[in-house]
Amino acid sequence: MSTAETPTQHVALADHTTLRLGGPARRYAEATTAQALVEAVREADDAGEPVLLLGGGSNLVVADEGFDGALLKVGNTGWTRDEGLVEVAAGQNWDGFVEGLVAEGVGGLECLSGIPGSVGATPIQNVGAYGCEVAESLVSVDLYDRAAREIRTLTAEELGFGYRTSILKGTDAGVVLTVRFNVAQDGLSAPIRYAELARTLGVEIGDRVPAAEAREAVLELRRGKGMVLDADDHDTWSAGSFFTNPIIGEAQVEKVLAGIVDVVGEAVRVPRFPAPGGTKLSAAWLIERAGFAKGHEGPGGRVSLSTKHTLALTNRGKASTADLLALAREVRDGVEARFGVSLHPEPLLINCSL
Repeated sequence: MSTAETPTQHVALADHTTLRLGGPARRYAEATTAQALVEAVREADDAGEPVLLLGGGSNLVVADEGFDGALLKVGNTGWTRDEGLVEVAAGQNWDGFVEGLVAEGVGGLECLSGIPGSVGATPIQNVGAYGCEVAESLVSVDLYDRAAREIRTLTAEELGFGYRTSILKGTDAGVVLTVRFNVAQDGLSAPIRYAELARTLGVEIGDRVPAAEAREAVLELRRGKGMVLDADDHDTWSAGSFFTNPIIGEAQVEKVLAGIVDVVGEAVRVPRFPAPGGTKLSAAWLIERAGFAKGHEGPGGRVSLSTKHTLALTNRGKASTADLLALAREVRDGVEARFGVSLHPEPLLINCSL
């Protein structure tokens, strides 16, 4: 990787992921420009060497055996703004970017404050939180098409966004280099759609507030759930929400809901939300009602559900990836056995599976 900087040998993935888990990679290098990133990927492809792209390491679960290839850090940073259009480098820290926009009096992305990771990763899984998702603001991305060996621009429509997904998820065929967003120049937030956030702000659903106020409220809520990174807080040694909220197709909704009611009783409200093609259920609610409380421990107490939020699986300090996956399987299988609902992991699993 002559075009990338700081090449080293046999680095531990545990040193580069928010879970602090994962075995060694054969090689590591950081590319600090888009051109260096493209050239480094080309070199690896020409050599037949597997490549694992690394942003903030917040959405990766890597096997204890590690990754037998090149770990390439996406290190290009910075952004430029032309009125309501902002162009940002893929390696830019996401929350630093959002914080910077809010400081400039720019709104639109503040409800996505506190999310760890890099900007380039956000379109891959259509990152979302507190009633907003990247797809609503994203205009286009520049990416390196590894098969065609060329740089292409894809619009939001071409990215095929869905709930926590896009055509880029589950494939390494495209390397995101640059992302463009529409933003609000009036200093106000996106419309507040999430009930918990609206209550915290003391506003009605659909209202807009100063972007800085919305950002602080979101950060407060995330901290209360252990979803803002803190090296001293093991509840944040996670990959964020481990399971996506399940979407039940319209043809199955009535049967699935009836089965849940049979378990919890008619007096218990089952949280449900409209979603494209069906109804979205709350994974956290299902996990808790299946008997997995906050702090539920996995093998040897080395892993547990967060003590603040049941959707986060956490490393308590001496865990292995095998420990984490065992806990994930226990939770997944427990929910399916009790409610007949399948949960699916949100993070990218590298050389491992459930």
